Amino acid sequence: MLDNVINDNEFSELMQTHIQEMIIHFFNKEQNFGILCKIEDVNFNPALPKDIESNFNQLTLFFLAGYTFESATIQDNNLVFEAGFGAENIGSLVSVPLVCIMQIIIDETPILINLALPMDEEQNKSQPASKGVEDSMASFLSNPENSKFLKN
Repeated sequence: MLDNVINDNEFSELMQTHIQEMIIHFFNKEQNFGILCKIEDVNFNPALPKDIESNFNQLTLFFLAGYTFESATIQDNNLVFEAGFGAENIGSLVSVPLVCIMQIIIDETPILINLALPMDEEQNKSQPASKGVEDSMASFLSNPENSKFLKN
């Protein structure tokens, strides 16, 4: 059942909206925050040197404070900010799709956890709409106590 929720485009859109509203709230309150995301979802422009890129963990935390926080904006459903990397402080414009932000963190405490899995339209169309209803009914019928709720 959880798969039906986290793989649903409507749920992804709802999470994206919630993430955007929370980030805007933090911008308005001038509250620094961190985001945890999969590095594969992050775009760097210009691209970072391989020696710096190879040091990122699969799950990476970016903390938005100081100039990084001041440069942060939301553009086309992405959180975009400038940051410096490595000993040389190589600058890059970082872009993270909102729906790919797995957590928003303040003071080492996750205040938002995003379980939605981004999907493209092809994947969404290939899933039968009635599958969740069938699974739910099968679970319901597997309990003999629930037979009293069925109409004859």
